[in-house]
Amino acid sequence: MKRIAIYPGSFDPITLGHVDIIERSSHIFDHVIVNLAINPAKTTLFNSKERKLMVEDAVKHISNVSVEAFDGLVVDFAKKRKASAIIRGLRAISDFEYEFQMALMNRSMAEDIDTVFLMPDERYTYLNSSIVRNVASFNGDIKNFVTNFVAQKLINKFKEEKAHELNR
Repeated sequence: MKRIAIYPGSFDPITLGHVDIIERSSHIFDHVIVNLAINPAKTTLFNSKERKLMVEDAVKHISNVSVEAFDGLVVDFAKKRKASAIIRGLRAISDFEYEFQMALMNRSMAEDIDTVFLMPDERYTYLNSSIVRNVASFNGDIKNFVTNFVAQKLINKFKEEKAHELNR
């Protein structure tokens, strides 16, 4: 039986820390589905098509990974894809309480789907999408945090926003 795992997130944008977790997961599971969360209540810098394109580019070197968008509960998506696990990254102790609560909630809704916690390489323990967006918004160097493709998308996005502000 094929072992399938789901790695959910908004990936706004995907960082090298995310890619590290996906690579680690791909060695443990037969197939990893990166679940691009679509949440209309959450404001994102990039729309879902842009985020999906960036994630697909970032994981193109991993043969057993695919990317799918979903706008419901992660646990429902996992059931539909017959996944045995949901992957979550833990960067610091501060992540644990929230992730633990989510894991218990998911288990109450689907006891046959486990949550697997993975820690990224220590180079990425401080890294998250919000920090990357903030650094990029001030023209900071982000090449050690995201792929070249994502870095270019961020640069272009902030150039567009600044041009739009100047035209107001």
